[in-house]
Amino acid sequence: MDGELLLAAVLGVPRARLLTLDDVGDDAAARFEALVEQRADRVPLQHLTGRAPFRFLELAVGPGVFVPRPETEQLVGWALDGLAGSSAPVVVDLGAGSGAIALSLAHEYPAARVTAVERDPGAIEWTRHNAAARAAAGDPAVEVLSGDMTDPGLLRELDGTVDLVVSNPPYVPDGARVPREVADHDPPLALWGGPDGLDVVRGLLVTAARLLRPGGRLGIEHADQQGSALPAVVRAHGAFDEVADHPDLAGRPRFTTARRR
Repeated sequence: MDGELLLAAVLGVPRARLLTLDDVGDDAAARFEALVEQRADRVPLQHLTGRAPFRFLELAVGPGVFVPRPETEQLVGWALDGLAGSSAPVVVDLGAGSGAIALSLAHEYPAARVTAVERDPGAIEWTRHNAAARAAAGDPAVEVLSGDMTDPGLLRELDGTVDLVVSNPPYVPDGARVPREVADHDPPLALWGGPDGLDVVRGLLVTAARLLRPGGRLGIEHADQQGSALPAVVRAHGAFDEVADHPDLAGRPRFTTARRR
């Protein structure tokens, strides 16, 4: 599949179009061979094609930004279910990266007022690029804000007014073994979360508790080994109830949700 997607990218055609091609020119074949060599050296496929599909969108990605994963699409689905029927919900995506979550919510729920927060100066350029591209395509504008999700001063003007906070935060425990695609190419600020992987989440909870209105909802993605630990951290915080964990399509624990008391 990777080979087919790389060849389709080189030729500028959909993958299915390869079935009807009779020949590949020498220049295209040379570019394809170079990309295959890079992929064999574990450069992420999405960095080589420059694109990453996510739900109904195709996002620009590359060095400096976390590549969105299909597992995160279920967190967006949960969020959309919770927004159903809301006339003008206020939504904040903490640690937006490519903008996958924020831009999908704006695309699929145009009534929402969405703010995407990203700390990494390299990653936020991708957030801004994708937000501008989606706005040009007719989607509602998403506000992109440079900031740290654990900053006590972040979005103070929204305190107590936010309907939904969502995040795919850094949650990999320090020193954990990860694939080379991740270790060599995903930005460190998007990965490492302290000794147990939950240090950033603890700060995120303080921010979410401040931003959310009573009854507002929180959704946080986590590693499949954190299906008990992260809900326990949310419960221990004290500001949330209805804490629940949700599996991904493979049945592995994937994200925790809660309601602001």
